[in-house]
Amino acid sequence: MFKALVVSKDEESGKTSAAVQEIGEDQLPAGDVTVAVEYSTVNYKDGLCIGPGGGLVRNYPHVPGIDFAGTVEASDDDRYAPGDKVVLTGWRVGEAHWGGYAQKARVKGDWLVPLPDGLDTRKAMAVGTAGFTAMLAVMALEDHGLKVGDGPVLVTGAAGGVGSVATAILANLGHDVAGVTGRPETADYLKELGAKQIVAREEINETVKRPLEAETWAGCVDAVGGAMLARVLGQMKYGTSVSAVGLAGGAGLPATVIPFLLRGVNLLGIDSVMQPYENRVRAWKRIASDLPMDKLEAMVHPATLGDLPQLGADILKGQVKGRVVVDVNA
Repeated sequence: MFKALVVSKDEESGKTSAAVQEIGEDQLPAGDVTVAVEYSTVNYKDGLCIGPGGGLVRNYPHVPGIDFAGTVEASDDDRYAPGDKVVLTGWRVGEAHWGGYAQKARVKGDWLVPLPDGLDTRKAMAVGTAGFTAMLAVMALEDHGLKVGDGPVLVTGAAGGVGSVATAILANLGHDVAGVTGRPETADYLKELGAKQIVAREEINETVKRPLEAETWAGCVDAVGGAMLARVLGQMKYGTSVSAVGLAGGAGLPATVIPFLLRGVNLLGIDSVMQPYENRVRAWKRIASDLPMDKLEAMVHPATLGDLPQLGADILKGQVKGRVVVDVNA
């Protein structure tokens, strides 16, 4: 028997509830690798799965947790042996498949990535899906021409999980980072991560009638979407790119095609869920080399399985700063 955060649903009322329970290994879903989970983290999707109504969950009971890191305990996959350190993000684990909010998880070997040198399981979950997504976003900007010295790089939603790691990575690489936040109290935190400029959300969150404004940004990692993304597109320098990673400000895009046609701006969609294996390995290696671990540690807030129901509610309200690392064995 082992501990897990289990989300249950009352069939009569339709309401869901989440609580730490003891479950047996025979209850784990099918898979060819069993992992002794050490750490997980808290993402927006986790909040949806934990919260009222169960969000993205279709079958109950359910164990959320869209990412985890730990040690292989048993494997029918030749790529992994007992004792190997592994990390998992994406593949709808924690949504359609039981996830990392448990002391054990059973998954497909195809979903795992070997933990790269330079990272332990705790650091891997300080990075988590949010940091992995941030690295994919930075890599996409680089693949489309972003170089140090091109000009300031904007990060929207900078105090959130993706934004925090993107800010730290970009600053560490030598870029001048401008962080957008709606929480003035996070300004010092963002400067400690390396941001050179703090942009108040209200300065950039309204649509304007002009399709183009002054060419300001050499690149952007956007976690907000909505009106802010539309505004940013009109402020990009010629031939530059925006990596779109989130929709905290809404799924709509009240924009025109003018920035694409007259300035050659690129809008790059970043998906971390179905990312091919080779690019996952590349991203985790870059994380190990390009994310300053002292900055990473400054983002971390520790938690246990018992803290997750409240944290799930908090993240849906935008009240979680930085990275929450869940020690499932605490």
